[in-house]
Amino acid sequence: MYLKRPAGGLAFCLFYLASCFTNKYVLSVLQFTYPTLFQGWQTLVGGLLLHVSWKLGWVEINLCSRSEILSWLPASVLFVGIIYAGSRALSRLPIPVFLTVHNASEVITCGFQKFVQKETSHLKVCSVLCFLIAAVCLPLCDTQFDPNGYFWALIHLICVGAYKVFHKLWKPNSLSDLDQQYINYVFSVVLLASASHPAGDLFSALDFPFLYFYRFHSSCCASGLLGFFLMLHTVKLKSSTTSGQYAAWSFLAKVITASLSPFFFVMTANVLTISCLVTSGVGEALLVYTERTGT
Repeated sequence: MYLKRPAGGLAFCLFYLASCFTNKYVLSVLQFTYPTLFQGWQTLVGGLLLHVSWKLGWVEINLCSRSEILSWLPASVLFVGIIYAGSRALSRLPIPVFLTVHNASEVITCGFQKFVQKETSHLKVCSVLCFLIAAVCLPLCDTQFDPNGYFWALIHLICVGAYKVFHKLWKPNSLSDLDQQYINYVFSVVLLASASHPAGDLFSALDFPFLYFYRFHSSCCASGLLGFFLMLHTVKLKSSTTSGQYAAWSFLAKVITASLSPFFFVMTANVLTISCLVTSGVGEALLVYTERTGT
């Protein structure tokens, strides 16, 4: 079966859906477009909850080697790029469009495997071609075309692809996924907090019209909590399933999220736009198959 561990997988899908929808609500509906503050808040909540979980013995984190922590910092820089650019892009693009561009990060990963490691299969190349065609054609036929949204989505996919490549090249293996995420959280909080004033977000947010509204406060709290639980379930699912099974659950989560989002958020699409979204979906289905069969 492609989908094993149904309880853990379904929980992952639920948190993925809820996290995407909550972030989209804050960014697009409430229009809280101050990414250094919003992403700084999310990483602060995630870091604090992970630290408390560590001290209570609920999770295991081992950060003994300073050299390995320092060697992971380039990945933490890319992580900040991922969440910052992703926040800017998601505030302007519909969720299905954002996920389609996000999937194109596999082009970078596959290019590295093909030209550096010489190990990419023909089926994976076909999968990546689907991602590339969808991502290139989508802006050309998007009736809601937003150049700034696509620009930040491009930065986001480059950072995601580079992060995956760095993870493949990174030699030390004593840092677990939770260790890496803990470092990412701490580094992100420090960097985003330092950048909030130079970026102008710190004082601009004082003029935000919903600053003292309950729905803004509750949405921000939910985004921090959901992001943390999504991270935990992602790590747990990766550790308890094969790469093919995790890819299948990730694909299912994206399909559910993209399919339901037009019922909650404004999106206009034509036949060409839908064709691009479907092409990206076909590419990810092929990728799941290659991960599952090892071809």
